[in-house]
Amino acid sequence: MERRFTHAATGAHGAATAPPGPFAHDIHWAGERRSAIGVAFLLFTALFAMDAGFGSLDPTRGALWTGLTCLVFVILHPSRVSVRPGLLSARGLLMTDTVRTDRLVSVRWSDGVAQRMILRDTDGSQVEIDPAVLVRNPAMWRLLDTDTRASVQRGTLLSGVTALHQLAQRIDRETARTVFRVSGLG
Repeated sequence: MERRFTHAATGAHGAATAPPGPFAHDIHWAGERRSAIGVAFLLFTALFAMDAGFGSLDPTRGALWTGLTCLVFVILHPSRVSVRPGLLSARGLLMTDTVRTDRLVSVRWSDGVAQRMILRDTDGSQVEIDPAVLVRNPAMWRLLDTDTRASVQRGTLLSGVTALHQLAQRIDRETARTVFRVSGLG
């Protein structure tokens, strides 16, 4: 299972190196990150202002509010998902999970409040992503779709073809809605 601490690959002069081949990442990630920071900051400000207004702010309560807002930020911080030929990576605050998309064994939906897609490859690596990331980023979906078709042709994808078809239908519906909306027909 490939799970490692996040450190950018660096070249000879310490500059980050780009992965070979086409590369697609979540173009909405920065906005979601800003939203997570904003919500945490607003909570922090509201808690401090309320406590200061009531005259009950002390170092212990300040530390408690700071810890609570940090926890909210960690929970709300989105993973940075990127796709390149043969690989899908989800980078969180501390860890990066990577799966070989050209050697997938299973694709499944997780149960729970937030819908997640879990991809597992022949090496046992696993990545959990929000399928909305693929819906919002057609370039990422095209790269992933190409690789999942290769997994089906090789016979490594043992379960999850239905989940991929469901996602493809959802992406097709969203694309059609967008085209109609942009053209003024919807």
